[in-house]
Amino acid sequence: MRIRLDIAYDGTHFRGWAKQPGLRTVQGTLEDALTRIVGSDAQLVVAGRTDAGVHASGQVAHVDLDESQYARLQSRHGRAADDPAGSLAHRMRGALGAYPDVTVTRTAIAPDGFDARFSAVWRRYRYRLADATGGYDPMRRHDTTAVKGTLDEQRMDAAAQTLIGLHDFAAYCKPREEATTIRTLLDYRWTRDDHGVLIAEVKADAFCHSMVRALVGACAAVGEGRLEVADVARLRDELTRTSAFKVLAARGLSLTEVGYPADELLASRAEQTRGRRSLPSDDGGHA
Repeated sequence: MRIRLDIAYDGTHFRGWAKQPGLRTVQGTLEDALTRIVGSDAQLVVAGRTDAGVHASGQVAHVDLDESQYARLQSRHGRAADDPAGSLAHRMRGALGAYPDVTVTRTAIAPDGFDARFSAVWRRYRYRLADATGGYDPMRRHDTTAVKGTLDEQRMDAAAQTLIGLHDFAAYCKPREEATTIRTLLDYRWTRDDHGVLIAEVKADAFCHSMVRALVGACAAVGEGRLEVADVARLRDELTRTSAFKVLAARGLSLTEVGYPADELLASRAEQTRGRRSLPSDDGGHA
């Protein structure tokens, strides 16, 4: 039985998503709670692994339960559960304790062909960046990066638009052996919210390691006047990491949504994604 889990977390005190020996991670925390509920080890597969300090309001994962695990989920206190898959979210929240920094917002039996990682068609991230216009809000210190001075959001947005499309983003990714850096950046824009905080919305079919924070850092350099609007695309096309801009801190980054196709297309999408891409179309990666 495959179950879909929708997940939210404050990444401040986690060493990223992926389970690591001796470190507190989102995956490790959730799997520990899940094991207590179903009685034996169960492994989560996630839409997009996030790095240390990165948050999520719209993360998605799946878990495959064997017959004995699902039977245990069906029975609670000697009574049959009306909706065992759906009630898993409630039981996970109980196992995670009061005021946890990670929670499961929803669970349900996954449609046929669903794979949280490979069936996804896009991921959306948001980055919060406070300059002198937005000011410093101590209540948002865990999910907002602060910079000195005032940034020009119109120049930042113009630079962001030049990056959209299918490209090799090696210049904006931390290299990983045998991993492709070819991605389709579907949308990238900058606005200010009602409090004057700069908000980046970044959407792509997938992201490679540190890609979003590098894209944000490049546009921030444009907003500061250290780079020209055209420089961000030029640097991208040089395909090498550069010191022309800083990769901004993880604290301002949140995974907000993962998109999937219609149920009848889930299996074919997963098969397509598993194939390696080349220029003129891997996984969700790290952002």
